Amino acid sequence: MEILWTLLALCVLFAIISRFVFRRGGGIQLSRPGAPDAADPAAYGFLLQEELDVRMPGPDQDLLDVLAVVQGTQNWKPAAQLLAGTPKEGERRWQRVQAFAGAASLELAQHPGVGGAWLRAWRSEAPKDAGAAQVHAEFLVQQAWRSSSVGQDDFRIILEEARTVCGQAALLAPGDPVPYVIELAVARGLAYPRPEFDQLWAKVMDRAPHHMGAHLAALHYHCEKWHGSRAQADEFATASAARAPHGSLLAALPLFAVYEHATDAMVNDFYGTAVVSRAMEGALHAVHQARPDDPVLPQVRHLLAHFLVGAARWAEAMDQFVALDGYVGALPWTVSEDPAAAYALHRALAVAGYEANGGSPATLRRP
Repeated sequence: MEILWTLLALCVLFAIISRFVFRRGGGIQLSRPGAPDAADPAAYGFLLQEELDVRMPGPDQDLLDVLAVVQGTQNWKPAAQLLAGTPKEGERRWQRVQAFAGAASLELAQHPGVGGAWLRAWRSEAPKDAGAAQVHAEFLVQQAWRSSSVGQDDFRIILEEARTVCGQAALLAPGDPVPYVIELAVARGLAYPRPEFDQLWAKVMDRAPHHMGAHLAALHYHCEKWHGSRAQADEFATASAARAPHGSLLAALPLFAVYEHATDAMVNDFYGTAVVSRAMEGALHAVHQARPDDPVLPQVRHLLAHFLVGAARWAEAMDQFVALDGYVGALPWTVSEDPAAAYALHRALAVAGYEANGGSPATLRRP
């Protein structure tokens, strides 16, 4: 899969550079001052690539502070306190569970056998803590997908364990959608039959009918490369967007569906097709209508920035990068082996295209 995305990125990059070279009165000489390769993202106040945070899609200072303490001291109690104080309504709790699980998973990968000891201690010392059970379940899901390239036996064994822990987490917090959102990823990996998946989805909808994280997980299940079809995934995304209340970022779900079919980018003028253009417009509208503090907003902006660069809509892409800069822990960058590099490349292309069409730091809109 990584090879496919690499080839896709190269094709898109070639197409974008070609637009630079042959645009505007005979083309642009890439070597002269002011040309796209001379554009400097730092002039816009953007962070250096090595300064970008790959752990999360957007800012959450409380989470960052707690992660620093937990990983520095291996004491799980600050994590437990943060999750206990995070309401089950909304998306923030789900994002924090993912972040804690990801931190433990990364620690274990870096220090096999010993990394993530704080999570094991949390589970053993506080077996009735709902937050610990949720983080443990998500940790197992992430470990399963990490092992998916090694062998199907390990993959299924870990996901079966995750399924069991999801059940335990659900019993500890009956009204919390997070255990069921986590199980959606289990359903994809274990290929739940459709009736069983529908029962799981009903439990999610009973608790959080407009949960973006849940809809993204369900979208993955519906996609052709898993258990559904392109038509099924598109229908799910379109119907979900149509039911979205005012201000909900679910209106951007069709753009995520388009991304799932991104191999179609090989066709001529992919970004100019009606389907892609319509999905981008829906996402832009959702971003403009959303609350500035919506925790899902950065995730939508990241994918939108990727598509706007591909469509050579430079000023709109720059708007997204200005709002996002500093964090890269989201699609599409996280499918890359180096998310910060993938993000920085697209950001540099946006700066280059913006300047090639008359933009400058002085003309850029700021929040």
